[in-house]
Amino acid sequence: MAKQYKFDLKRPHQFFGLGFGLGLSPIAPGTFGTLGALPLIFITANYPLWLQVVFAVVISVFGLWVCGQTARDVQVHDHPAIVWDEVAGFYITMLGAALSWQSLIVGFLLFRFFDIVKPGPIKMLDKRLHGGFGIMVDDVLAGIFSLICVQALFKTGVLTG
Repeated sequence: MAKQYKFDLKRPHQFFGLGFGLGLSPIAPGTFGTLGALPLIFITANYPLWLQVVFAVVISVFGLWVCGQTARDVQVHDHPAIVWDEVAGFYITMLGAALSWQSLIVGFLLFRFFDIVKPGPIKMLDKRLHGGFGIMVDDVLAGIFSLICVQALFKTGVLTG
């Protein structure tokens, strides 16, 4: 029988670490947790790019603490319910993108691809690093890889805004 972990969404670090509770989904918590970035993406969509980048850095640094603390609470390095890293990664994916349902779907699929497959340096860092930094770094890199792809699709005209 799988061990059950007691999460408490009244604790601020767990509320955010669990992606506003989306990480508690019994199926595909990482996929559902990724959706937690949508309000942040929509709220900041019209901000200048430099401010979106600052916001991405802030939510990523914040993630070091909330993911690390939540992992310590349940004594599991990267419990599947801890999804703030996915929130930050998808937010990074959509930096500076013209928002449309097409760009959001493509960005989402690219981010989930890089987050799940973990090519090259993403897999290496995921295996070697621990704590909040270890939880966050692979998703931040997956977000950067996805960001490059999304921007390339805009530049080539495959995606339009």
